[in-house]
Amino acid sequence: MGARGPRSVRITGWGRYVPERILTNADLEKLVDTSDEWIVSRTGIRERRMAAPHETTATLAAIAGKRAIAVAGLEPDDIDLILVGTLTPDYWMPATAVLVKEAIGNTRAVAFDVMAACSGFVYAYATADAFIRSGVYRNVLVIGAELLTRFLDFSDRNTCILFGDGAGAIVVSASDEEGGGLRGMELTTDPDGAYMIWLPSGGSKSPPSHETISRGEHFVRMEGRETYRFATRTLATSALKAIERAGWKLEDVDLLIPHQANVRIIESVSKGLGLPMSKMFVNVDRYGNTSAASVGIALAEAVDSGRVKIGDKIVFVAFGAGFTSGAAAVEWTADPVNGHRADSVVPEASVRAPLDWDSVDPIPERLRALLASREGPQVPLDDVVPGEPEPVHRGAPA
Repeated sequence: MGARGPRSVRITGWGRYVPERILTNADLEKLVDTSDEWIVSRTGIRERRMAAPHETTATLAAIAGKRAIAVAGLEPDDIDLILVGTLTPDYWMPATAVLVKEAIGNTRAVAFDVMAACSGFVYAYATADAFIRSGVYRNVLVIGAELLTRFLDFSDRNTCILFGDGAGAIVVSASDEEGGGLRGMELTTDPDGAYMIWLPSGGSKSPPSHETISRGEHFVRMEGRETYRFATRTLATSALKAIERAGWKLEDVDLLIPHQANVRIIESVSKGLGLPMSKMFVNVDRYGNTSAASVGIALAEAVDSGRVKIGDKIVFVAFGAGFTSGAAAVEWTADPVNGHRADSVVPEASVRAPLDWDSVDPIPERLRALLASREGPQVPLDDVVPGEPEPVHRGAPA
């Protein structure tokens, strides 16, 4: 393309993938001291998806990515750059994006990961937009993908109820037409929250050992109260800043797609912004918190469900460990009808493993036993319970 940038940078494709296996609140009642009522009233989550033993972050990402490429009307080798936002990579090295490149059948793209926790998808989108505006690349595949259920302590009711697995993707492309695409962006980082959501061991500060494993330091830990306060404040301020930089007014926004962490947080943001819940996209009840995959899944689902049309002004916003946050104000230009092209993609992907190495069983024995013996109907997807809930078990966090 040369050094000269395009007239605009637009989202041209979108796709999502969630594993088939559903882990309900009723399932979790059998593992920890909790209940469906308690989980729903506090978080709005009724179920979440859990990857099968053969699935990895890279395979989830590859399926979502292939769907986004198909919707964009492109071939895998049309992609110049692959960015994967994730905090649950297949390996610490190589980057998960490298594995995705091979899994989608691309032979020419640059590929690397973006680690900004739950904000990873928005950070990766900002990176893609900058690369294209600079004239370096024409088509960038942006994916948010997580396999969080393998980093959860299923005896800790404060964390194991919250998270799920999945992937969401978009294709971002150069356009010779004026207008559309990213109009305003806000990214922030607040190190004061560095240890509010974290994985204590596994990095260079505290490498894996028998001691770190026995202390449970390879599972997600979270300070719920502080995270909640940060999220409700920062989601709103980040969204407002992106809207301001786009030159829009709040009432111009047709749809806001927030990070799907907790419906109470989404309701607080709605109230704080003065936007009705009818303009807030919510699917946390079905998927839980999928971290960097959250916004990508929600965006793809919003378009495919008819919530987005050409010319709409949409905002997506996320927050995550770090504390990081990111918001994007986007003028939508792609025809939502193109979403049907994703139907041609078989929901399968494989990642080549080293010839001299085999993984251990990734699913904890207690959880495997529960899934094998699960009986009864699925939990119905009714409206979430509003208001301030009372703890249903003695000792439950306030």
